[in-house]
Amino acid sequence: MAAEIVNPRSDSTTDQDGGAEPLDSFDPAFALHRGGKMAVQATVPLRDKDDLSLAYTPGVARVCTAIAEQPELVNDYTWKSSVVAVVTDGTAVLGLGDIGPEASLPVMEGKAILFKQFGGVDAVPIALDCTGVDEIVETVVRLAPSFGGVNLEDISAPRCFEIERRLQERLDIPIFHDDQHGTAVVTLAALRNAARLSRREIGQLRAVISGAGAAGVAIAKMLVEAGIGDVALADRKGIISADRDDLTDVKRQVAGFTNKAGLKGTLEDALAGADVFIGVSGGTVPEEAVASMAEGSFVFAMANPNPEVHPDVAHKYAAVVATGRSDFPNQINNVLAFPGIFAGALQVRASRITEGMKIAAAEALAAVVGDDLAADYVIPSPFDERVAPAVTAAVAAAARAEGVARR
Repeated sequence: MAAEIVNPRSDSTTDQDGGAEPLDSFDPAFALHRGGKMAVQATVPLRDKDDLSLAYTPGVARVCTAIAEQPELVNDYTWKSSVVAVVTDGTAVLGLGDIGPEASLPVMEGKAILFKQFGGVDAVPIALDCTGVDEIVETVVRLAPSFGGVNLEDISAPRCFEIERRLQERLDIPIFHDDQHGTAVVTLAALRNAARLSRREIGQLRAVISGAGAAGVAIAKMLVEAGIGDVALADRKGIISADRDDLTDVKRQVAGFTNKAGLKGTLEDALAGADVFIGVSGGTVPEEAVASMAEGSFVFAMANPNPEVHPDVAHKYAAVVATGRSDFPNQINNVLAFPGIFAGALQVRASRITEGMKIAAAEALAAVVGDDLAADYVIPSPFDERVAPAVTAAVAAAARAEGVARR
């Protein structure tokens, strides 16, 4: 039996022996998590010695020998081509920050069961007890022979950018940092539908992103790739522009392809007349700044649990409002993207996930909404059973079109 977790609250109850009760007794989240949320299950029977001789020795030796002679057979005769490693170092977990590898495991287990539930993809949570870029890259490279893809999760910026880049350079399987690209795909899908609802093209919109971390940078790149009219990012020190002398290498790159208008100053300055606000930073945007946006604006305030702009405030001024929360309409939820993206990439044994594959995923996700498009429905529910098949098919087709598919 797992060890009891002692209730740290001062009002904890005690059992008959005077000890603190386990958290399971009053918190259903702890009850659900006891023993973990996932397990390994065999897909073949082991009923007798004949089954055993096929699944293990001596039958397994014939399969091993064949793979040694033709390494590509590993994709046909093991689970490699259908399993993803969910890798973290625990430095940027959900809204919890740097809580370490052990504390990150409940989230990684959750990610793995989302892969299975929504994409039919097996996934293994791997929490690494190291944070150096070199250490993480080398560790994942050595683990890679067991997996068909790697989903990087909750690794803090700016290290996450270099880790992803270096891993993709060294490995011929998809490397995907969901905090970046999953968020960007779902944001673009919602924005496409918001623009369609207002009978505008994305190229007519000027967007402002609050936050220049992993998600903010990825969203900016994807919006530019999709043809946004203009987009500016703001960090804690204000609008990112080429004339700032305090930029990191990543932010300097961002300055090179954003903010064509040459805006300077604060986030609030950038919002004046803007068509779109995208929040991936936390904090609070003053109501007067939201009021200064263009008529018919869109507010995507995605910080959890407290959006940068509360929906009640946003609805006073914006035509479309989205958040990262499940208790408001238009939830920007990564689970709409990553299961189908990986399912499509694995289906065709893609060597990488390209920008074209991500754009295709966003377009497919937006298309699921169809004629039901409304201000409170610009993005489908994660439980819409059409989502994963649509994204999977679009990503697989895009992989073939871009020449990264191997079957």
